[in-house]
Amino acid sequence: MPNLDLPILVVDDAKFSSMVVGRTLRNAGYRDVRIANNAPAALALIEQRPVSVLIADWLMPEMDGLELTDQVRQQDEQNNHYTYVILLTARESVEALSEAFDRGVDDFIYKSDMTKQLIPRIFAADRMADRQNTLLRANSLLIENNRELEATNIIDLETGLCNNKYARERLAKTLRHAESRNGSTAYVLCGIRNWQELKRKHPPSVMSELAIGIARRLSHLIRPMDALCRVGDNQYAIVAYFPTSDNCTATAFRRVFDGINHKALKTTAGYISVEAGMVLCKSDAQAGTPTVQDVERAAVQGLVDAYETRRFTETAPEMKADA
Repeated sequence: MPNLDLPILVVDDAKFSSMVVGRTLRNAGYRDVRIANNAPAALALIEQRPVSVLIADWLMPEMDGLELTDQVRQQDEQNNHYTYVILLTARESVEALSEAFDRGVDDFIYKSDMTKQLIPRIFAADRMADRQNTLLRANSLLIENNRELEATNIIDLETGLCNNKYARERLAKTLRHAESRNGSTAYVLCGIRNWQELKRKHPPSVMSELAIGIARRLSHLIRPMDALCRVGDNQYAIVAYFPTSDNCTATAFRRVFDGINHKALKTTAGYISVEAGMVLCKSDAQAGTPTVQDVERAAVQGLVDAYETRRFTETAPEMKADA
C-alpha cells in the first residue's frame, strides 16, 4: 500500500504546472504535499522540515533544477537524510540526462506524459527514499552503539570513523594481503590545508560539524571495500587493495579529491569550503613490501608536497636495502 503521508515538495516557477502536479498528487490521496514557486523558497521549506520526494522543474530562473539538487544534497549530508529527486523536463537528450544523473538526480518525468507517469514514479520514489533513510538511520544507530561499546581504542568518537590505530592495523593487513596475492596497496592521505585558519574563525562546535561533514562526504566517495580512517585532527586516510598495479593510480581516487574540494560543506555557520591536499602512497608487492612506518613517512612527506602544489600527488615508500 502506498504511504499517503509521504512528505512531497513540488517546485515550479510556473504556477499552473505546480498546481497540476499538486492536484494530481492530492487526487491520488497524498496528504503531505507542499508547493514552492522557486528554488530558494523550496530550500527554506526543506530546512524547516525535510521531505522524502522532491519534484522540481529543470528550467527555473535564479536556480535551475540541477543547482537545486546540489543544494538539497548538501542539506541531506548535513541532516543524515536522503531526498529522492525527480526533475520535470522536456529535454530527452542522452547527454542532458547523463549530466543530471551525475549531479545526483534520481529520476525524470517528461512533461509531455506527466499525468500518466507521475503516480507510478511516486510509488517507486517512496520505496527508494524509505529504504535509503532506513539505512542511514541504521548506520547512525550503529555509530552510536560503537561509541557506547568501549570501542574508543579504534573509533574516532567525533566522526564515528576508525582512528589512527585501526588505520595502521588495516594497512599492515593490506600490505600482507598484497604480498601474498602479488597486488598493490594504496594509502591515500587527505589533509585539510586550511584547517588551522578555519579554527581561528569558527568555534569548536562548528569545527566538529565540519569534521563530521568531511567524514560523511569521504564515506560516500570511496569504494565500499576500502577503509576510511581519521588519523589526525585534520587528516583522513584511505586504505585500499588493488589486484593489479595498473589500477592503483591517483585516477582511481580522483572523484574523492574533486568531491571534497569542489563543494562546500553545510554547517550552522553557513557553507564552508575546505582546501584538501591528497597524496597516494602506492606500494607494489613486486617491488617488495615496506613497513607501515615506511608508508606513513612517505605519505606525510607527499602531503607536504601536495599542500605546496595544490595538486593530487603520487609517491612510493622508500625500500631499505638488504643488509
